[in-house]
Amino acid sequence: MSNRENEKPKVTARVNNYFKGVKSELKKVNWPTKKELLNYTVVVLATTFAMALVIWGLDLVFQNLVTLIV
Repeated sequence: MSNRENEKPKVTARVNNYFKGVKSELKKVNWPTKKELLNYTVVVLATTFAMALVIWGLDLVFQNLVTLIV
C-alpha cells in the first residue's frame, strides 16, 4: 500500500465536498408555498399567545395561593 491511500484529503477538498452534500440535500427538501408558510406562522403565533395566557393565569393562581398561605 502506498502512503497516498492512507492520507486524508486536503481541507479545501473536504470543505468543498461538504458544501456539495449540503446543496444536494437542500434540493431534496419539500419547500412550503407562501400560503403554507403564512398558515404555519399564524398557528405558531396563536399557540405562543395561548400558552402565554395559560402561564400568566397559572402565575396569578400561584401568586394568590402563596399570598393566602403567607
